[in-house]
Amino acid sequence: MQTRIQVTQQILDAFGLAAQRVELLESGHINDTFKITCPEGDFVLQRVNRFVFPSPEHVMENIYSVTTFLQAKLRRIGGDPDRETLTVRPTVAGTNGFVDDQGNYWRCTTFISGASSHEEAQSLDMLREAGSAFGRFQQLLDDYPADTLYKIIQDFHNTPVRFAQLQTAIREDVKGRAKSVAPEIAFAQAREERCGTLMRLLEQGELPLRVTHNDTKMSNILMDDLTGKAVCVIDLDTVMPGLTAFDFGDAIRAGATTAAEDETDLSIVHFDLERFAAFAQGFLSAAGRALTPTELDTLPDGAILMTYEVGIRFLADYLNGDVYFRVAYPQHNLDRARNQFKLVAEMEQNRPQMAQIIARYAGR
Repeated sequence: MQTRIQVTQQILDAFGLAAQRVELLESGHINDTFKITCPEGDFVLQRVNRFVFPSPEHVMENIYSVTTFLQAKLRRIGGDPDRETLTVRPTVAGTNGFVDDQGNYWRCTTFISGASSHEEAQSLDMLREAGSAFGRFQQLLDDYPADTLYKIIQDFHNTPVRFAQLQTAIREDVKGRAKSVAPEIAFAQAREERCGTLMRLLEQGELPLRVTHNDTKMSNILMDDLTGKAVCVIDLDTVMPGLTAFDFGDAIRAGATTAAEDETDLSIVHFDLERFAAFAQGFLSAAGRALTPTELDTLPDGAILMTYEVGIRFLADYLNGDVYFRVAYPQHNLDRARNQFKLVAEMEQNRPQMAQIIARYAGR
């Protein structure tokens, strides 16, 4: 893959990097990422996408604050702060980022060797490890003041706001597509009242505000190349205040399905309780004691609502003319929405079993 973005000497000098090799890393769809090999060690250098993150300084302030907190805690409990969390390398001027003469914002972290990310879980054990990694992330940050972090994306997981955006897309119907997707619209609208479950509990003080990752997919965990154990949670761009159910639910949405997100043959799209149980076991083994009873009770709701939320976002984008999500063909977003709604329906049917699994692994 080619990129027009180049790592110039100005950028390397800004971070004090005596580069012997500059390698473009193919992973990631938002930022441009390079591995920099230096005599003192290896580093990850990234150009932050200003279109997605218009305030990269806030992103980096969140990342620096959270990672330094994690490093201090890992030292206290005998962990490995150089391997179990990211380490931000400051510029020679002492800042967390650098703006080059083209206006691009750059940041640098140390490279964690002997570990790799994976696009999908290749086994139930890997899903269990993923759950453990994200659960430990929650547990270690249990006493971090979440309300001091910047909200990187306003209302990112505010499902009622996403529903309102869908309603606007239906009403305006800019591409004249609404009539052809009446069943999908009816499915989404039938769940209007339930879509506010988590936000109402937050507003009522029944759910605590947590530090949440907000992109809990498999590829955002580094796994040890030798042991297969989870090493570190990465890609902290969307770390901000949120609910535990957001992180748990989004991981289940992506990890407990039997098919790809845009699979069009819905007969092979299913919610897999065995995969749900594997992730839940790992997650609760690490985070269970840090969670309140209400948080535990709402984890199944998190899975349902995060899947529903993504589904209505796909549907809204289809109605709006595919202006947000990248599509490969005209009905791509509609197929994605139908896929997610199939999962929502099956999750709703299996909610009692999901609750039983949570109770079992939470020791209730």
